[in-house]
Amino acid sequence: MKSRALIGLMADGNVHSGESLASSLGISRTAIWKQVKRAVAEGYDIDTIRGRGYRLKTPVDLLSHEDIVRHLPPAICQRLQLDVLDEVDSTNAEIIRRRPSLGSPVIPVCIADCQTAGRGRRGRQWQSPRGENLYLSLGLTFRGGFAMLDGLSLVLGVAAAEALEAAGVDRVGLKWPNDLFLGRGKIAGILVELQGELEEGVVQVVAGIGLNVHMRRAEGVDQAWESLAIASPEAHWSRNLLSARLIASLVAAADQFSSEGFEAFLDRWQARDIFAGQELTTSQSDLAGIGRGIDAAGNYLLDTGQALVPVRAGEISLRVQS
Repeated sequence: MKSRALIGLMADGNVHSGESLASSLGISRTAIWKQVKRAVAEGYDIDTIRGRGYRLKTPVDLLSHEDIVRHLPPAICQRLQLDVLDEVDSTNAEIIRRRPSLGSPVIPVCIADCQTAGRGRRGRQWQSPRGENLYLSLGLTFRGGFAMLDGLSLVLGVAAAEALEAAGVDRVGLKWPNDLFLGRGKIAGILVELQGELEEGVVQVVAGIGLNVHMRRAEGVDQAWESLAIASPEAHWSRNLLSARLIASLVAAADQFSSEGFEAFLDRWQARDIFAGQELTTSQSDLAGIGRGIDAAGNYLLDTGQALVPVRAGEISLRVQS
């Protein structure tokens, strides 16, 4: 975003004259006018007030590498390679491009203000408007076989829910296998992708999370959604502080998962299960039953009346019966 410096000056919502902006940025007033046009094209809502200057009509919560680092625990910050970008095709894809060599202790983290090709589960498009939400991915390394990754997306869901609750969000629910809900609306999604082949007992994965923070409109979304700004409009939501909380919680959860396995998270996930006790049906088969939570491998259990049937993540998604 070439107009980032301009938006930073106008983030207070006050009227700024072209002369004062030009002086602050060391450019001409004509260049300021061009940058304002560019910022509007990028999606920012700017008033041009004749004879007075320019005013940003809606608050802007700019991402800042320095602010995120400032809110991170030093012990975790020292382990990270943090990149904060204005724009990227996909934060997951960027992690794959920048991934350190196998066995490196460095945890790469990418946060972007906007994604041009954000992806959800099963290749679905993830809405990624500029300046409104949080798009964050990190590269994690685990020792063992692929089987040890059973339940990883559920673990990261617990970690993300706990981070939001620590930030003051009430009653975060988890929808199997990889979504976070507030009430009946989806507020975040998690995408876990294997990176490369299993080598020397080391598994590398890329874990991405998209969190709706300031978003108030989402054209083309075919499911109920929520954002922090809509759920708690009285609160001040900082994407930098939320980024730091999420990173710290996700890294700590990955460490605990590596040492203790999925069992350490099972009860924490069950306590947030939005499917529990509901009549459910699978979207890709005739299987139906009552939601009974997850088993030790992270499979979702349906009580059909004759048996508890496990549904594996990645094979079937669940829909609540209407």
